[in-house]
Amino acid sequence: MTVTAPQSPPGDRAATTELPARRTGGRSAREESRRNLATLHATDVYALLGAGAAALAVTWLLFDRMLPFNGALGFLVVAYALFVGLYALLVSFDEDGPAVRDRVAAVIVQSLGLVMLAALAFVVVYTLYEGREALPHLNFYTQSMADAGPVEPLSVGGILHAIVGTLWQISIALVICIPTGLVCAVFLNEVPGPFSRFVRTIVEAMTALPSIVAGLFIYATIILGLGFDRSGLAAALAISVMMLPIVIRASDVVIRLVPGTLREASYALGTSRWRTVWHVVLPTSRSGLTTAVILGTARGVGETSPVLLTAGFTAELNTDPLKDPMVSLPLAAFELVKSPEPTYIARGFGTAAVLLMLVLVLFVIARVIGGRGPGRLTRRQEHRRVRGSRRDAQRFAARGGAGAAASPATTASLSTGSASTRSTT
Repeated sequence: MTVTAPQSPPGDRAATTELPARRTGGRSAREESRRNLATLHATDVYALLGAGAAALAVTWLLFDRMLPFNGALGFLVVAYALFVGLYALLVSFDEDGPAVRDRVAAVIVQSLGLVMLAALAFVVVYTLYEGREALPHLNFYTQSMADAGPVEPLSVGGILHAIVGTLWQISIALVICIPTGLVCAVFLNEVPGPFSRFVRTIVEAMTALPSIVAGLFIYATIILGLGFDRSGLAAALAISVMMLPIVIRASDVVIRLVPGTLREASYALGTSRWRTVWHVVLPTSRSGLTTAVILGTARGVGETSPVLLTAGFTAELNTDPLKDPMVSLPLAAFELVKSPEPTYIARGFGTAAVLLMLVLVLFVIARVIGGRGPGRLTRRQEHRRVRGSRRDAQRFAARGGAGAAASPATTASLSTGSASTRSTT
């Protein structure tokens, strides 16, 4: 059955449909111009500066003239709240609702980022400033504190024993955590099942493990249970307990972000699971895995209580991690800053500054090693690939030339054989 709509009378204008007029460029006259929210305009700068000045003025008026408020922290909190509100009000004069929300969210996120950056800069600058008296001395890096007492000047003694201890402990911990953490992360992603979910739950619970508990665990099992002495190895094991959950958790998240289509393409070519993981999954997530190792290193290099429990404290240089106490940079800074002597306090802040520089160097090295994106080769790798391609081309050319030279000889031998066969016949 066909349903026919009733036809309007010829003179009825209400039933007709009119299209909006178009411009020469093809756009509708009613179409509103779009604004790029990522572009910073002069009105945005004016609104930002005006909201900041107004917030400071109103906050000063409230704290100094109208209300019995005081304190720098309260002043900053009230000024920030007024700044956000006034900025939203000023932006609303020129923008609509979505643009206002976008601008306010951007200001909040960027301001919080600046606060965190300022806090980090304050910590670094304050540490360097307090350790400025100890850092210029060369003996501070080449001597230990074995012959330096509390009243000795800064020209005597140093933190060589703490630098060596930190390098030994973090190196052993990385040797343990990098392969173990990566293998565990690959297992959690490539072998799903009840056991992998159980392991992931344990790893997530261990990320919040207190450092003193890790130190007590190694102290009870390795030192008291197995009879080993306090040493750098025991401290490295305690640091590994703290680093391993961080490395596994971060690596698990990074490997989970690898597109499944890459694995499917590899499997479609007939590749095994092991070769897919080794040649596809790990190279694709190399930069993220490097970040995971960096996060674990940052967690382990600053531990103090596990090292104090498992390695003890000493002022002498010990290069053997298998026996005798071994101190680290965080533990040395902690012990030196506790002293009431100004020289010890200066050495303590200098030790903290050296620790910051050591961590920065390790992070730069890790970024250089794993900072390339997937599929990108170094110049040496590209040169090696080019030489390999040239060798293959020469081998193919030689094989083709030998085949071409062998063709006339083969033809001649075949014709000779045919002639001999005919004569014999």
